Amino acid sequence: MISNQIIQSSIEDLRTITRIDLCVLDTEGSLAASTFDMQNISRDVLDAFVNSQAESQSLQGCHFFKVYDEDQLSYVLLSRGTGEDAYMIGKVAVSQLQSLIVAYKERFDKNNFVQNLLLDNLLLVDIYSQAKKLHVSIEALRVVYLIETKDEKDAMALETVRSIFAPSSQDVITAVDEKNIVVVKEIGQEDTYESLERIGNLLVDMLNTDMEPKIRVGYGRIVDQLKDVSKSYKEAKMALDVGRIFYPEKTVVAYHTLGIGRLIYQLPLPLCEMFMREVLGENLPDTFDEETLVTIQKFFENNLNVSETARQLFVHRNTLVYRLEKLQKTTGLDIRVFEDALTFQIALMVASYMKYLEELER
Repeated sequence: MISNQIIQSSIEDLRTITRIDLCVLDTEGSLAASTFDMQNISRDVLDAFVNSQAESQSLQGCHFFKVYDEDQLSYVLLSRGTGEDAYMIGKVAVSQLQSLIVAYKERFDKNNFVQNLLLDNLLLVDIYSQAKKLHVSIEALRVVYLIETKDEKDAMALETVRSIFAPSSQDVITAVDEKNIVVVKEIGQEDTYESLERIGNLLVDMLNTDMEPKIRVGYGRIVDQLKDVSKSYKEAKMALDVGRIFYPEKTVVAYHTLGIGRLIYQLPLPLCEMFMREVLGENLPDTFDEETLVTIQKFFENNLNVSETARQLFVHRNTLVYRLEKLQKTTGLDIRVFEDALTFQIALMVASYMKYLEELER
């Protein structure tokens, strides 16, 4: 249903141009929008007009008009005045309201269609038939962005996203749950994953309005068939989940860059536990002290370079070597050796994933 704010804005624009006051009431007589005080309009007169066969009448100093949604009476429009100008402007306003009803109804239907498409609630034949009815292209390049907000029902964030993408475009902005905004974006042949990354960063910059980051964006791979949009949506959802576990510093996460994190995310918990016992035994990462964890992280960041790591940690090279040897005695892994470093890095990621699963169960 079209909002009262939209109706108010529409008739105010007409009032500014034509100087004819207008009022819109629903079929129960409740005020939807008005540019004048219509207290003098009798409810009995309104009811009589609604129940009559007439499409328009001149009553109590106003022209009354009926506004339909298809064959269903939706509104009564009043144009103040009894002259020809008031009648003509009333007819224009009726036409404009009916066009708005059709546009918003189509938008509502398209929104429902896309939501069902994302959630795999449609058969293939239904996808094609509804897409044709709603003038949605079957074959077009699309990608799905999933925008995660901290606050539930963040209406301001939703409106900001809609303002970023032109309303006249083929992009669809919707929501399938309380905290996530979905953008199904149609792209061109010239678009690359680099340009998609820039759009993701634009969304984050536009939506994060204070010092504490609240918005994260994930996006899936490009698809060229409408039926595959749900696949890109699932990938965007996985990108946010995997990014939350393994790459918490990232505010924009792309599915195609998840790497080994995507593999670990799909492992069953028993397999993860078995791997951790085989690699580290009882020496799980959460048993390490803060100094050891910082040393390991910095060592990996510097590509196993002992000298550079020692410099950044402000310690002597021998001190760093001592810490690494102590870690080797505890875990049996010498992370100065590439193979052991790779095993240890995977173990840290598996530990993060197991911790994430434990928190979900609480």
